[in-house]
Amino acid sequence: MNGTIMVTYRILCKSDFNKEVTLKKLLENEKVAKIIKSEFAKGFRNLDLIELKEGAALKIETAKELHTFEIQKDDFADIMDLAEEDAQNKKLIKKECERIELVDIVTSNAKKPL
Repeated sequence: MNGTIMVTYRILCKSDFNKEVTLKKLLENEKVAKIIKSEFAKGFRNLDLIELKEGAALKIETAKELHTFEIQKDDFADIMDLAEEDAQNKKLIKKECERIELVDIVTSNAKKPL
């Protein structure tokens, strides 16, 4: 196979925060509803907050830096091992931050000479 793969990953830590909250649950919270009303409809009374799309959610997670590296398409089967190796070479792996999550994989074809 000709071409390369651009791999993007991030380092995951044990202390990372990751939670999903439905919009319905968020709007049912009196403090949140009061803040939204006072910010976007100041001076108006008798307002209801309505969820437009059922099941809509908000994700709260620890912000992470993305890291990238490039490999040959032939190395696709070893992509996770190569990502871990890249993270170790860049000294990103630490005691509480040992896991890797692949975020994106983009392939590109090498042009063959005429």
